[in-house]
Formats: sequence, structure tokens, C-alpha cells
Amino acid sequence: MKESKKETNARIEALLQELTLEEKCRMIHGAEFFKSGGVDRLGIPGIVTSDGPCGVRNDFYPNRWYVIGSSADYVSYLPSNSAIASTWNRKLAGDSGRVLGREARGRGKDMILAPGINIKRNPLCGRNFEYLSEDPYLVSELVVPLIEGIQENDVSACVKHFACNNQEWERYSVNAEPTERAFRELYLPGFEAAVKKAKSLSLMGSYNLVRGEHGSESRKLLTDILRKEWKYDGLVVSDWTANHDTKDAAESGLDLEMGITDNFDDYYLGRPLVEAVKRGEIDESVVDEKIRHILRLLLRIRKIDIEVSTGKNGKKSARAVATEDRDPGYYNGHVMHAYALKTAEEAVVLLKNEKKRLPLKPSQTRKLLVIGENANRAHANGGGSAEIKALYEITPLLGLAAEYGGNTEIRYVPGYYVPKKVRDGANWQENSIMDEWKLQEKQKAGLDPAAERKKAKAMKEEAARLAKEYDDVIFIGGLDHDHDVEGKDRTDMKLPYGQDDVLNAVLDANPDTVVVMVAGSPVDMRAWKDRAKAIVYMSYNGMEGGTALARVISGTICPSGKLAETFPESYETTPVAHFGEYPGRKLTAAEKKRMKACNYTADYKEGIFVGYRYYEKFDVPVQFPFGFGLSYVDFKYSDIALEKSGDKITVSAKITNTGHVSAMEVVQLYVGAKTPKKEDPVKELKGFEKLELKAGQTKTVRFKLDASDLAHFNEESGEWQTERGVYRFSIGSSSADIRLKKDARI
Repeated sequence: MKESKKETNARIEALLQELTLEEKCRMIHGAEFFKSGGVDRLGIPGIVTSDGPCGVRNDFYPNRWYVIGSSADYVSYLPSNSAIASTWNRKLAGDSGRVLGREARGRGKDMILAPGINIKRNPLCGRNFEYLSEDPYLVSELVVPLIEGIQENDVSACVKHFACNNQEWERYSVNAEPTERAFRELYLPGFEAAVKKAKSLSLMGSYNLVRGEHGSESRKLLTDILRKEWKYDGLVVSDWTANHDTKDAAESGLDLEMGITDNFDDYYLGRPLVEAVKRGEIDESVVDEKIRHILRLLLRIRKIDIEVSTGKNGKKSARAVATEDRDPGYYNGHVMHAYALKTAEEAVVLLKNEKKRLPLKPSQTRKLLVIGENANRAHANGGGSAEIKALYEITPLLGLAAEYGGNTEIRYVPGYYVPKKVRDGANWQENSIMDEWKLQEKQKAGLDPAAERKKAKAMKEEAARLAKEYDDVIFIGGLDHDHDVEGKDRTDMKLPYGQDDVLNAVLDANPDTVVVMVAGSPVDMRAWKDRAKAIVYMSYNGMEGGTALARVISGTICPSGKLAETFPESYETTPVAHFGEYPGRKLTAAEKKRMKACNYTADYKEGIFVGYRYYEKFDVPVQFPFGFGLSYVDFKYSDIALEKSGDKITVSAKITNTGHVSAMEVVQLYVGAKTPKKEDPVKELKGFEKLELKAGQTKTVRFKLDASDLAHFNEESGEWQTERGVYRFSIGSSSADIRLKKDARI
């Protein structure tokens, strides 16, 4: 018989009473870089954590930022969150979570520090590859199965970074100032879905400030919204070395302080908290509440049970005992790799395919030239805390060679020059807290500039010369984890390493060249986009990314990925550049007085007009719109219908695969007022379904909404309101490719 919540709480209280103040405070801060403190006397273990947006990170020594270096921490390299979002597939999000949780448990972890779901406000953010989308509905729909999948394995997900962690530049000291409407409509919904629907067992605060309070010690975020408004009873952990004050951290709703320095007992929730409680400055009850959350987590992941016994004198005592039947997990199984491949396949996005340049059938491809550093580059071991030791990683070049086989001669040349970088020997994470990557950026190319230019010129000329000799050429470029990386942002959307020049030279030599961009963020393609007949986009796509790309290029599978973010023409055309502020302004005198450890404020003046909401409202051209992605077949949309029953709305349509092979289509529903107000978007994503259709097959898709799904946040009343009037329901293949419309009064 399942124990009631009241009975569980009683056992937690019994164990809590056994703890001294010093033991309690030992439990609420790091005792190692990735493990919290425990109490051996009572059998209470620490919580073992690991980074893991793309897989379970390699092991470090407990108090030194050096990898242990054994062979036991090679793991499956999973598609990044930006790749998962490109699938628009809830099931695959769940499968990815399931693999991540299973491998975390197999590696002996209790908490995986994932998923990251911050809204992609700015395309320059170095950590966008770890996040899902610019759209809160898409984020919410994918984060729920992702978390549920992780937590099937007696492991806690840790959704992050709460909240408004939308840039890496000055991430420790920038204050985000979103409007209340934008805060409620864009930046909070994904987290609300994570804690209310997915029941995420833990949540991580952010480095940055939000309205004057650091995210990892914000009463507004952690107490008022998370604890009181959303009724969250899970664990809240700080980002590593994100705290600045003992009293603020203790009284904010934070439960566990983690850091990147080895003076663990001196953390704000360590010895300083013990002393503050003894002086009467902080009530011990706030410490007790943190212990309740920690013990509840340990019970929920089945790491412990709590035994309560009664002595001969009638006095009760309690202690923690290890459970015997906790899921052991496992890692590097073939099923994990199969899930990674399926997700990677659906994450590949076909952006352009003039004159049906793709697919390149292996039976018709005798000689193939592959150009580009990213064709031969592995990405698993970079990106910051997303880095992992991959059991293997199929690069695009390897994937193509395996897919096309021995009847196709494949030649590879890098095409563009990437300087070799010399690190200073210290781990980036230890340095990052000191001076925003400046220590790590003491890099030397090893060649003088003239020699580098000469080498780059020779590589470009070689690529162009060879391109003339081949009928089939594939250029594989884009970004890497020196650009998509934690701790710094890009300075613009331009391709690095002179790729635009190389691409134009190659296209001059062979106009039929297929272009592949591998990146975690949008890149500026204007220098050659109109010339290229075929363009493919792939985010960091895991251990089977090269296989997936090759299968799409060869036509073994039809591409079905869709962009989860708008690709603007340049940073200068983004809403952040036009309305908002980035990287931030200097503080006012009043801000300096009320905010500690803060250097800049970023005013989110664009409000709710982020991503496609902005480009559509203000008629700003983009390279590729939100939700966009082509297939090798065409789909016919027909027979839109709308039914109302009270406040319930059902919108349906028929979708037909008019091609000759099976394919998948992401059908998207957007809703907006027929005549939108100045302060409202034209339309917003309110539903999507990914349909698999055989050649000639027709399926009916149905979207079920409630009038409350159309609500906006009213800043004056502080409430969500659905305005009555005529709404337009639009069904299409992207935000800009609407096939069917239906108006209805709500």
C-alpha cells in the first residue's frame, strides 16, 4: 500500500529532529565539486550531481578541476537541446530524456543538471545550443517529456537556469529587466510546465540578476513565484558559485549551494550560516525547510528510505538506510545509440533545395568531394559544461563514407583554416569565475599572421580547384564550440575562419555545391545563400549526427526537421538590437545602491516581441522563418474545420503526402486576433503535431484548445485575460507558410 504524503512527511520530520545545526548546514552546500554533504552518523548520503545536457559529463577529482582520466566515464553523446527542438517530436524528447536519465543512474548520479530551457532571446548567446527554442509553447511541450524521461530512472532532472539567463557575457553580474508581461508570457512558462506538469524534482537558479536579485537567491523567483504561486516542493540548487550573501541565500527559497572553489565549509550556506543562526540573525527554521526538501528528493529518487523506531523509553528515533531496489541504470547500450540516431535523423533541417539538388543518390554518385573543417570535426568534447567523453562520434565525413560505400570515391579537404589554439593548462571552469574566459583566451596560433593568411589562401584555392573537377561537392562548415560555448557570446552572426570567401570561391567553381551548416545558433548566410541550390542545417547532433546527415543527403530518409528559432538576416535586424539592450547599460546611481555584484542592466525593451513575434509584427525580413523546414516530398493541406463547445475549441485539417515515398510533416497551429492590437503579436504557436505519412496517405490532425489558451497577461490587473472577439486560426508548415485559415468569435 502506497504511503500517504502525511506519513512521508512524518518520517522526514522524525529524521530532521535527529540532526544538529552543524549537520544540517553540512547537507545544504557542496562537499565536493559535484556532491553535496551528507551525515554518516545518520546514514544520510550526499547528492551526486553531474552536468549533462548532451550526456553525462566526465568525472573530476572531488576538489580539483582535473579529470580523473579513467576509461569508465565514456558515455553516449546525445543530440543537443537545440537539435531535439528541431525534431518537433515530443516522443523523441522523451526518449532522449530516458537515455540521459538511464546513463546518469548507470554512472552513479542522483541528479543530472539538465535540461536547459532559457528562451533564445539573442542569437549571439554562446549557450543557445543547450536551449530549446525562442517560443515558450514549444519549450513547454518538449521539456515535459524530456524531464519525465529522465526521472523514470530514479534520477532527478534539474531544469535550468531560473530565470532570464539569456546571455553569457557578464553572466555573473548582468541584471535582466523584462516587462511583467514578457516575464509571464515568454520567460516563465517553460519553467512552470517543468515543475507543474513534468514534476521536475529539482531546479537550478541562474547566475544573472532578475530585477535586482541574483537568480540563485531571489525571493521573487524562488519564494514568491516558485514556492508560493506554483506550490513547488522540490529541491532548488544554485548554479555553481552563483551566491553572494548568506542571509539572502538562506531566506530566498534556495536549498543547496554548489560552487567551483574547494573551500566548501566557507560557502555562504556553510560555516557562515551556522554562525548567523547562532547569533540569531537567521532563524533555524529556514535551514529545516531546506533539509525537508533534500530528504524528500532522496526519498523520491529512492536513494534512501527512512526508518523510524521507538525505544523502550517510548522515545522515537530515525535514520536513513539505503534502498536495495533502486534502478541501477546502465550506459552505452545499443538501444541508447538507436535512440540517438532516430533523434538525430529528425533533427536535420533542409533549408533550400532548388531544382531538387538533393538527394544525392549513392547509385548515381561516383565521385564526391567533401570540403570543410566541420566535416571532419568532433564536437562532443567542447562547449563548456556540456562537454562529455563520447564513446564514439560519427563525423559527417565518416557518415558519408559509410553511407555511400566503396562504389563512391570520396575525397576530403578542409577548405578553410582553423588556427590551433594553445590553452594555458587551467580548466576553463576554474578560470571562468575569475574573469569571463579571459584567462582561457590567452591563445596562440603558433604562426605569424602572414603565414596564417598564406595557409588559408592555399586551402581555399585547393578547395576551389578540386570543386571544378567533381560533379558532386558538399561543403560542411558552420560554427564549433569555440563559438557556441558557455561563458561567452559571439560578437556577430558571421561565419568564422573566412568561410564566406571559401564558399563563394567553391560556388564559383561548382554552382551545384551542396552546403551544410553545423551550428548551435543562427549564422549569417547572406554572402552566398542565394547562390547555393541546396542548404542543410544541423545542430550539434550527437554521436550519430554524421550518420543522420548522410542518410538525409543520400535520400535514405526524408528530412523532417523544422527550425525551432528564427534565422534573422543579421544581429542588427533582431529585436534585441532594435528595441532591447545587449550586452547591457551601466547601472544608474539608484541601481548601484540596491544591487550587489552587478555591473550592467539589460532592459528587455522589446517586451514580448522576441523571435517570430517581432519579425512578423514589424515586417522584418529573415533568412528562414520559425518552424521552417523542407522535405523531399510535398504535402497538401485541406479541409480546415473548427468546432466550439463553450470555451472548448477544436481545429482540424487533413494533410496528404503527395509524394512517392514516406515522409513526416510538422503541422503547426498559430492563433491570433483577426485584427491584432498594437501591443499584441500577429499570431502565436498554440499547437503542433508531427505526422508520418506514407506515399499518397491522408491523415486528419486535430488541435484541442481552451479559450484560456488564448489569454495574455494584463500588467494592470496582474491576471491572465482572454479578450473576447474574432480570432484567426492558421494551420501551416511554418510560421510564414500558412496553408489554411479559419476565423471564429471567442
